[in-house]
Amino acid sequence: MSTLDRRTFLKTSALVAAGAALPARSWGQVVGSNADLRVGVIGLNGRGRNHLSSLEKIPGVRVVAICDPDSAVLAKVKAATNGGNVKTYVDMREMFASDDIDAVTIATPNHWHSLAGIWAMQAGKDVYIEKPVSHNIWEGRQLVAAAARYNRVIQAGTQIRSGEGLREAVAWVQAGNMGKITASRGFCYKRRDSIGLCGGPQQVPDNINYDLWTGPAPLVAPHRNNPRNGPVHYDWHWIYLYGNGDVGNQGIHQMDVARWFLGEPGLPHRSLSVGGRLGYVDDGDTPNTQVVVHDYTTAPLIFEVRGLPKKAGIANAGGDPALNQGGGGSGMDNYRGVDIGNVIDCEGGSMIVPSYTTARAVDKGGKVIKEFKGQDRHMQNFVDVVRSRKLADLYGPIQEGHISSALCHLGNISHQIGHATPTGQLNDTIKSSAVLTEATGRMMEHLAVNNVDLGKTPLTLGMPLMVDAGGEHFNGPDAARANAVLGAQYRAPFVVPKLV
Repeated sequence: MSTLDRRTFLKTSALVAAGAALPARSWGQVVGSNADLRVGVIGLNGRGRNHLSSLEKIPGVRVVAICDPDSAVLAKVKAATNGGNVKTYVDMREMFASDDIDAVTIATPNHWHSLAGIWAMQAGKDVYIEKPVSHNIWEGRQLVAAAARYNRVIQAGTQIRSGEGLREAVAWVQAGNMGKITASRGFCYKRRDSIGLCGGPQQVPDNINYDLWTGPAPLVAPHRNNPRNGPVHYDWHWIYLYGNGDVGNQGIHQMDVARWFLGEPGLPHRSLSVGGRLGYVDDGDTPNTQVVVHDYTTAPLIFEVRGLPKKAGIANAGGDPALNQGGGGSGMDNYRGVDIGNVIDCEGGSMIVPSYTTARAVDKGGKVIKEFKGQDRHMQNFVDVVRSRKLADLYGPIQEGHISSALCHLGNISHQIGHATPTGQLNDTIKSSAVLTEATGRMMEHLAVNNVDLGKTPLTLGMPLMVDAGGEHFNGPDAARANAVLGAQYRAPFVVPKLV
């Protein structure tokens, strides 16, 4: 790439909006392709470390570049990567402009995922992108369109799909061995402490380029400062400006598996959330307790979040600042032995998925009928397809990643435009849905154990969403409110382009 081309790319990320693209290249055409696949890793403070360790184990792959807006993190990871023989970037656009990189993996905060993926594909790179692949439904569709327009390999980081055991389990259920599916359930019973209540805007450390960290989001000072994570890192998961709560953090995996078993290729007809951020008062604004139901033709998909433990110890419904740091026990509830995983109920029994790589079929009495085992091969699969260019071989196609990410966004949209509702009214409203009533009842029992007074801090009854699955928008009398949050207002020059 010439200096002029490189400068043009760096200055005009907005060329995306005009539909322009850098020439697409296949891995077999780039310099050095007969030796190693040269990869850059973007985002190093969390999942990016896992990307590095996975890539290091794959023959013929060489990590040649790393990128992060935190210079301290960047320096630390550089020292531990290839003996320090790796290029470093603070601005991902400079990495994309390099001719010495064939593919990138993206492990940034969620609000960067789609834009980073699109920019990378425009620059001719193949892409592995962490879950959820988008921060909202609209930009996820643009990401899918970019993959087709620029003819790139793009793998969604839904790694459970790569395990041979889970693939066999899905095929076994879909072949009718347990009868029709009656409910497809996902669970995230995962301990989440309060992130604290900082009381106002916080100073960003000098080692973080906050303009680049913020990217497409509004440039506002951080309003969080957990002693463990500081004012910027990790706790963004629980701030809607950047993250998607545990529905989008962990739930993307379990809703993806639940939809995979159902065999449903698109969005549901209806979605509804019931939940809230309960048990403490802190700087987070995403639910730590939630039930989301998606109505599909095949069977309902139910997903549950619980961040509080199974025993009392952290309850702070009254908002006592002294208790805002959390604490208490770490033991969690489970549903039929599953705390983070899936239970697929069928006419003849259930498929229990207690981990990322194993499953077991049980009959109505709980007796094990068949077991399935495998391992995570997701990054290897990405590398294999980059080499073969056979997109049909991808375990995590971007279309599937987009739809499952959108399920998370549907739950959040319903919650965000819902309203706090007294328990009696809430129960009366949802009584026509047996699965929602049952799951909400168990959720209320869990909150009671944690001394949460729903009279003082009621649950939020989300807005019922009537979904146009084909058009990926909403219908009905209140559709305008829901459609208004399908996308986002982006901050120039970090603008997700409209490609479809």
